[in-house]
Amino acid sequence: MKILSVSPENTPAGVQESHRPSAEYGASLSIGAYTLDEYQDLIRSFHGGASPGLLIGGFMVDLALKSLPPGQLLDALCETRACLPDAVQLLTPCSIGNGWLKILDFGRYALTLYEKYEGQGVRVFLDPQRLEAWPEIHCWFFKTRPKRSQDSLKLHQEIIAAGSSICGLKYVKVQPQILVHKGKGPITICPVCGEGYPAKHGTRCRACQEGAPYCESEPPTE
Repeated sequence: MKILSVSPENTPAGVQESHRPSAEYGASLSIGAYTLDEYQDLIRSFHGGASPGLLIGGFMVDLALKSLPPGQLLDALCETRACLPDAVQLLTPCSIGNGWLKILDFGRYALTLYEKYEGQGVRVFLDPQRLEAWPEIHCWFFKTRPKRSQDSLKLHQEIIAAGSSICGLKYVKVQPQILVHKGKGPITICPVCGEGYPAKHGTRCRACQEGAPYCESEPPTE
């Protein structure tokens, strides 16, 4: 794997100028097809509020897209369930619903965008060593202070100033087993609850095998 640091000397072609931190960085910043303000509005409407992880995730997805040839059909892989999958869904056609986004919860703040059929792609990750220059981002990521004690305004400013400079980048080839898109297969009726489910799950649906995560209740009263 070729490992790149995102810096003026070795940033992939087409990425360097738009991702170099500067005093006026936020003023002309774009993330994917959006301005900074537009992307932050998307964060609030989609995620339910301001999210440092989703803002950083936007830079990560943008960097990955700019590091790949244009016009490819892409799938995505996230290595955490926290925030980062939302950035992928906001900035690419990949979603959990259409099956183009997979989540392997390794607990690492990293994503891979790759060509759908051959698996050639790029992995972008939050590089802990690069956080030393950004104390509020470092505090947020390593949780060195309780959330209520963190300076949210300074954190936001640092994220915008840092951009993708806090990210590492590797060119990768995704393993063949990840490229396989598995369908549901035949659908059958559960003899216990009477609902449809994939027959490959067994003689009963998984909810009836393992226990549903809810119980029936009365409708709410006015």
